[in-house]
Amino acid sequence: MNALEWKGLEKHYGDFTLGPLNLTLPSGTILGLIGENGAGKTTTIRLILDMIARDGGTVTIYGKDNRESFPSGRDDIGVVLDEVGFSACLNAKEIGKILRGMYRNWDQAVYEGYLARFNLPMDKKFKDYSLGMKKRLAIATALSHHAKLLVLDEPTSGLDPVARDEMVSVFSEFTRDEGHAVLISSHIVSDLEKLCDYIAFLHKGQLLLYEEKDRMYEDYALVRCAPEELTAIAPAAILGKRETPYGAEVLLRRADVPAGVEAGRVDVEELFVLMAKGAK
Repeated sequence: MNALEWKGLEKHYGDFTLGPLNLTLPSGTILGLIGENGAGKTTTIRLILDMIARDGGTVTIYGKDNRESFPSGRDDIGVVLDEVGFSACLNAKEIGKILRGMYRNWDQAVYEGYLARFNLPMDKKFKDYSLGMKKRLAIATALSHHAKLLVLDEPTSGLDPVARDEMVSVFSEFTRDEGHAVLISSHIVSDLEKLCDYIAFLHKGQLLLYEEKDRMYEDYALVRCAPEELTAIAPAAILGKRETPYGAEVLLRRADVPAGVEAGRVDVEELFVLMAKGAK
């Protein structure tokens, strides 16, 4: 079963339109949502969580319309939003007591285990936590009620490289259970490249690409050439390019690379940047 399905999902804000989006997140996998500021990533997450009303389409979570999944199904979903919203005067111990009353499946032992793993003090007030500590606490709470789906908006922002690497390991461990899945939005593309099975690119509210990560490496290539050599490439085949006085980088499907032209591997960040340039 798919953990998430979006069919024709739309949201309209004045001159901004999100969608229509058509995506699936299979159980046992991680989907990375990539896009520049204002592309619609947070709006998409808020639609999934039924925090805002959609203007079209459907969202299903493990086969149920998402409007039926809240609040009764909230135990199944662990959420980390970009803004961590715990009360400033509470400490981690008190936050755990409150959440134990909210979630039927709250597991105090798991929670305390993550606090120890993430080096988070139990008695320090939330307002005295650093940004990175606040994010780690939010992740700990999301993982402590036996959720099947994690929905994460910028969960590694504010973390140092060592802490980010630890979180990549935590999310990978989570999806070892084939009934679990993760949707993660992040500006830190290198984390998503290490972590995700599927990648979705949002640009100005529109879905540029949705594909398995490994398939992307097979299907797309980066050609580096002198500006005058661009004439050997059919303009219709160019998905995006970056030109300087010294040369050009051109994104192509591997099937469209001209014979005799050397094609290199493209990473996820280059692929997104060049596709976004081509979409303008």
